[in-house]
Amino acid sequence: MEEDSKGESSMKALTRRGFIGMAATAGMATLAGCGSTSSSSSSSSSAATTEAATTSDGDLGLVEDGKLTMIANMYFPPFESMNDSTGEPEGFDIDLGKSLAEHMGLEANWLPSQAFDSIVPTIKAGGTADCAITGMTITDERLKEISFSDPYIDSNQALVVRSDSDDTEDTLNSSDKKIAVQAGTTGEEWARENLTEATIVPLDEIISGMTGVSTGSYDGLVIDLPVASNQIKNSFTDLKVIEQIQTGEQYGIAVNKDNEALLDAINTALAEIKKDGTMDSLEQTWFGTTL
Repeated sequence: MEEDSKGESSMKALTRRGFIGMAATAGMATLAGCGSTSSSSSSSSSAATTEAATTSDGDLGLVEDGKLTMIANMYFPPFESMNDSTGEPEGFDIDLGKSLAEHMGLEANWLPSQAFDSIVPTIKAGGTADCAITGMTITDERLKEISFSDPYIDSNQALVVRSDSDDTEDTLNSSDKKIAVQAGTTGEEWARENLTEATIVPLDEIISGMTGVSTGSYDGLVIDLPVASNQIKNSFTDLKVIEQIQTGEQYGIAVNKDNEALLDAINTALAEIKKDGTMDSLEQTWFGTTL
């Protein structure tokens, strides 16, 4: 997923990108927030324009008229990933982006995947993408550079090891331990603040981190809990979560600070998606439950 994705960390209290089976409560997150190679995808919207599109495309300051152009790190399942058969992006964030564009009377246009830690600078610079939907946690530090929509998902972190490991957070905090993280994420931030004795290894995407823990290259991995849960259930059955880190994060959609009109339109569409049942449907599809 992440920086750039997909709550601010006070470590052991707050950090990034819980658990799918846990219900979200006010003030505490229960679910999570992500670069590599990829391809792009566009989806046409056939729905009527709603309140979110009361202004013209020009007023929204879009990169390309008639399209909502979005970026993400496409290696952060189940939020975003590349379909091996079609080569197209898929996931909760991908479908959310399509729904937002539809409610805004626009065509959804996904750009190729990019490294998570490059997403905030890209949105800040402008001219490439209108917004980023990439499992990114809203933090005070990021808010200095970009704007965020209203939150759309709550998140926690997870500490992952091999299923046959006896390691704990305490034993992993040792100079002979290597802990994988995704570069630029709140997971990396938490690891650096809490596992100060260990060697922290930043990676472009989380799959290589999961693989590295599985093969023994790394002793542990810090990653968003729903992503860890999804991958352990579907792919990395030899791994386990030894700690659910209650970071209390929330994901938001990243928008350039100078584009308040687009931010307002996205927030309006997001509210409509929550109200009309679309959000519940997307959560059922990708998480097997409503959050």
